[in-house]
Amino acid sequence: MNKVKFKKGDLVKVIAGKHKGTEGPIIRVLREKSRVVIEGITNIKHVKPSQDNTEGGIQQVPASVHISNVALIDPKNKKEITKISYQIADNGKKVRIARKSKAHLA
Repeated sequence: MNKVKFKKGDLVKVIAGKHKGTEGPIIRVLREKSRVVIEGITNIKHVKPSQDNTEGGIQQVPASVHISNVALIDPKNKKEITKISYQIADNGKKVRIARKSKAHLA
C-alpha cells in the first residue's frame, strides 16, 4: 500500500486519464485503494428499478481517481502544480509543505 499524501480539502488537478485538466477539491480519500474522490468528477451509471427507487434511470455517481493521476495545485501560484513534502516545524510537529513555493499546507 502506497502512502497517500493527499488530504480532504486539498485543491488538486487531474493530470492523466479521462478527466485530464479538471481541477477541484478532494471530497474523500480512499487510502486502502490509493484513490481520491474529487468534486465535479462523476461517472454516469445506469440504475435498475428497485423497491427503494421504483423508476431507476441514469444517475451521476462520484468517481474516484487514482492518486498517480492527480497533482496538488500550488497554494501560492494557483497555475502551477507541485509535489508534497514534509518538514519539521519549530514546535517539533511534522507539517506538509508545497515543494515549489515552500508554502505550508493545511
